[in-house]
Amino acid sequence: MATYAAADGTELTYDAHGPADAPVVIALPGGPARDPAYLGDLAGLAGARRLVVPHPRGVGRSPLDPAHASWWAQAQDVQDLRLHLGASRVVLLAHSAAARQALGHALRFPGLAGLVLVTPSAASLVDVASDAEAVAARRADDPVFRSAVAVLEGGADTSSAQAYDAWQRAGAPAGYAAWGPAEREHAAAGRWHLAAARAYLAGPPPDDLRAGLPTLTVPTLVVAGAEDALTGVTPVAALAAALPAGRLAVLAACGHYPWVEQPAAFRGVVDGFLAEVLPG
Repeated sequence: MATYAAADGTELTYDAHGPADAPVVIALPGGPARDPAYLGDLAGLAGARRLVVPHPRGVGRSPLDPAHASWWAQAQDVQDLRLHLGASRVVLLAHSAAARQALGHALRFPGLAGLVLVTPSAASLVDVASDAEAVAARRADDPVFRSAVAVLEGGADTSSAQAYDAWQRAGAPAGYAAWGPAEREHAAAGRWHLAAARAYLAGPPPDDLRAGLPTLTVPTLVVAGAEDALTGVTPVAALAAALPAGRLAVLAACGHYPWVEQPAAFRGVVDGFLAEVLPG
C-alpha cells in the first residue's frame, strides 16, 4: 500500500502488485464505491504486469472530499496517479461503474496504451435496449437468484452506511452466473461505501461523454459476461461498437465478475490484448 498526491493536495492510496519494473495496468474498482479488495489480483494478472489499484475517494484508505469525488472529477486522480508512477505506457482497466471514469479519463488525458472495460455499466452510454431482463429470465427457476433480484429491484436501503452495504450483499447472487463456493467467497470481499457512492454519481460531466466516444481512438477491449443479469450483453456490445478501436469479448457461463467466474477465459482475452498494446 502506498500514497500519491492528487492535484488538490489530497493524499490518496493505492495498492501495487507484481514486479516493480513490469508494464503498468491501473485497475479501477467499480461498485460504485466498493472497496478494491474485491478485485483481488484479477486472476493473477499481476504475475507479469505491475497491477496498480487505486482506492477511490471515500473508499478504502482514501479520504472523501465530495467536491472532488464524482466519477468525472476522479478522472483527474487517475492522471495524477499516472504522473506519480512515471510510467510512459499504461493500460487502464475498469470494472462495472468505473467504466465511465475510465472513458472520461481517456477523453481528457491522451497517451494511454489501451483500455480494458470489464462488464461496464453501459446502458447510459448507448441507445440500445438492454437484454438484462431476458438474461435474468433464464434463471427464473433459481430461488437464490430470484431472491437476490427481488432485493435489488426493491431499491437501495440508504438509511445508513451499514444498511446500504447489507443491501448490496443481499443482492450479490444476482451478479453471478452461478452461486458456488468461489462466488460466495468473492461476494464477501470489499464493502460498499454509501457516502462515496453518492458523491461518485453526483452531477453530470461538463461535456457530453457519449458524444466523445466516436473520437476515442485508444485500443479498447470490452469484456461481457453472457449471463450478466446486472448489465446485460446488448449495451456492452453496443459500447464496444461505438468506439473506433473497440473490440468485444463475450465470455460464456459468466456473470458480472469474469476474473472470478471464468478466470482462464478472462485471462486469455486480457493477456492477448495486453500482449498487443503493452508488451512486456
